[in-house]
Amino acid sequence: MIENIRNIAIIAHVDHGKTTLVDAMLVQSGVFREHQVITERVMDSNDLEKERGITILSKNLAVQRGDLKINIVDTPGHADFGGEVERILKMVDSVLLLVDAFDGPMPQTRFVLKKSLDLGIKPIVVINKIDRPGARPEAVVDMVFDLFCELNANEHQLDFPIVYASAKFGIAKASLADESDNLDPLFDMIRKRVDPPAGDPSAPFQMLISSIDYNKFIGRTATGKIANGTVHAGESVARIDRDGKVTYGRVSKLLGYQGLQQVEIGEASAGDIVTVAGFEEMGISETLADAENPQAMPYIAIDEPTLSMNFIVNNSPFAGREGKWVTSRNIRERLTKELRTNVSLRVEDTASTDTFKVSGRGELHLSILIENMRREGFELSVSKPEVIFREVDGERNEPIEYLAIDVPEEYQGTVIEKLGRRKAEMTSMQTMEGTNRIEFLIPARGLIGFRTEFMTDTRGTGVMNHSFHSYAPYKGPIEGRKNGVLIAMEAGETVAYSLFNLQDRGILFVGPGVQVYEGMIIGQHARENDLVVNACRGKKLTNVRASGSDEAVRIIPPRNLSLEQALEYIDDDELVEITPKSLRLRKRYLDANERKRMEKQSGK
Repeated sequence: MIENIRNIAIIAHVDHGKTTLVDAMLVQSGVFREHQVITERVMDSNDLEKERGITILSKNLAVQRGDLKINIVDTPGHADFGGEVERILKMVDSVLLLVDAFDGPMPQTRFVLKKSLDLGIKPIVVINKIDRPGARPEAVVDMVFDLFCELNANEHQLDFPIVYASAKFGIAKASLADESDNLDPLFDMIRKRVDPPAGDPSAPFQMLISSIDYNKFIGRTATGKIANGTVHAGESVARIDRDGKVTYGRVSKLLGYQGLQQVEIGEASAGDIVTVAGFEEMGISETLADAENPQAMPYIAIDEPTLSMNFIVNNSPFAGREGKWVTSRNIRERLTKELRTNVSLRVEDTASTDTFKVSGRGELHLSILIENMRREGFELSVSKPEVIFREVDGERNEPIEYLAIDVPEEYQGTVIEKLGRRKAEMTSMQTMEGTNRIEFLIPARGLIGFRTEFMTDTRGTGVMNHSFHSYAPYKGPIEGRKNGVLIAMEAGETVAYSLFNLQDRGILFVGPGVQVYEGMIIGQHARENDLVVNACRGKKLTNVRASGSDEAVRIIPPRNLSLEQALEYIDDDELVEITPKSLRLRKRYLDANERKRMEKQSGK
């Protein structure tokens, strides 16, 4: 049976068609009945994944082609979710590296590919979107080969098979000149070029837990690939935790995969990817083993977080109006629950009982957690993201990001100048039909707040992607936000008359009829200093009439910041207040006199 199993992961940069290809493979393998209504991007099960069009959580499915069972794992493309990727690669024997036939290899491609090459996995390269206008598949193959060389691939890995595909139309070809109307060439390549799983079905049972979940009917579940042996439903097994401690339990449910569905099975052997229930507590990287001869498997090392921010109990005057879960106990319980499945996350207590220091792999990683919490009814305030420094041989080191930008020629000078101020070093430049791809190495601190500025400078035409590169010696201070903010003087409802008079002072973040409180940020000041303003003052009524005094008030639409933009925008003395219905920017200290006192104490 083990000869008829292939375990593969699909890795790619965001938006290169990974989930669309999985959809096509499912359709052509007969998983769906004829005329069955199929949702687009069926693997994106999470609401946030559907809205953003990105994969956040890895997912498993199985495709049957004749006697061959292909277990497929859909992996996230963002480097921020690298913890998911590192675990998943331990379950598979090959990867499909999906590359856009126009864009070529991108930063997240590099990140995930390096992880797989380091594990000795030999990829199959799929050049996708060959139907796209401007596609250049031959040039992209050369770029992929160069990337393999750059990432120190061995000789076997450099001899990679290539499949040309259009996931959108469900076709694949072994050669560009071939005619094809299905994905059979891809399935044939997987059969020929992917090795069956290594493992001995007759050896004592061993399974490394790669992901965990909770099911309200059967309790905690653990998913992983069986490395050796066979396991049966109802059988007693041992659980070995990270410290080597052994506990015993019974497999209450054993689940395998048929298409997208989890199905109950009686037994599974080496090479199978299964889900096991039966233990109250199970953790990622722990081993489930034979009860009579428990042998632990090597621990999966996960890259450390590079960014942290403080999660603070919401203490604004509007606290508790919109949220259901608002206390420090609620927030602690939610973060503890997240730690069980989100292995790249770290949570630490601070000197204040109302503040938790949460560290993750990047802004997106942390903002997805915050967005999920607000949708669940949580209220909290968060501080500006800060990078995590390390001491290496007595020297202060900071995280460096690999940044790739695609920018039209007319804007590249401005962008390069701005990045230079943020201590970025250019490593390469390529010209592509009216746009240039420029690559940099930049301190992670330099990217905080840059995306909004970049989109403004390029009139929305620029594309930027980045992933963690390495730790390097501290590059020196980087200037922060240049503009001050407009701060509400008192609590009340904003009035169009006041906002009309304030819009010359800067950019407004609120419109008329919005409830504000003292210390809340309602706009960006045109100058460097903060300005306390009254946005709630109405026009004084008078009997005197004069031409021009009753003109209609015209207000420029306010700038609405998304969660990521708000996190990037705030300064060290500011917070983002997050509730299920609202995002508000505020000063850490709401009272103006207290702000002045704290400034004097800090020596500013």
